[in-house]
Parts: sequence; C-alpha cells; structure tokens
Amino acid sequence: QVQLVESGGGLVQAGGSLRLSCAASGRAFAMGWFRQAPGKEREFVASIRGSGGITTYADFVKGRFTISVDNNKNMMFLQMNSLKFEDTAVYFCAARGTVLSGFNYWGQGTQVTVSS
Repeated sequence: QVQLVESGGGLVQAGGSLRLSCAASGRAFAMGWFRQAPGKEREFVASIRGSGGITTYADFVKGRFTISVDNNKNMMFLQMNSLKFEDTAVYFCAARGTVLSGFNYWGQGTQVTVSS
C-alpha cells in the first residue's frame, strides 16, 4: 500500500506558476500526475519512473510543466509554469506499485484554478 497526499494547489493568474507536491508513504515503481476538469474525464499529465528519472509528458504540458522526485523524502513534484485557463482542474498524484501494475494508488486531489 502506498498512501499519497497532494498539496500546493490554489488560485493563480494566467501566465503564473504553481508547484504541486505529493508525499508518498513508500516507494513505487513509477509516479505520475493526472488531472480532471469539470465535466471532463481524468487525463494523464506527466509521469516519472526508474532511478534515472525517465519522464513522460502529455503534449499539452510539454515545455511548461516539469515533474521531479526526491527519492530520499519520497516526494514528487510538478512545477507548472505559463499556466493557462484550460489548466484549471483537480490534480491527482498517482503511483504504480510494481512494474506489472497500472496506476493503482491515488491521492485525494488538489484544486488548481487559473484565472484568465
């Protein structure tokens, strides 16, 4: 079992920045961020895995968002720059327990609101 707790959401103007944090109770094969806007399905944002920190990003955040981890502290971060109104969503931290599993652990989510 891996418990995840997000923090760092809030209200920001378009063009601004926010940094989301995710505290994990243990290690995982991979970790990622997803988001869900009102009336829309949850979508993948970014993920990171392996000791080398292999990262994957959704096209709509490439060049604006950066995912990182601090393995010593079991923390994951999402630095979000150049935020747009359409980035408004609840952002979820997720973890893959093993190489054979999908993202099977989820945090409660943190609200990010970007004002235009």
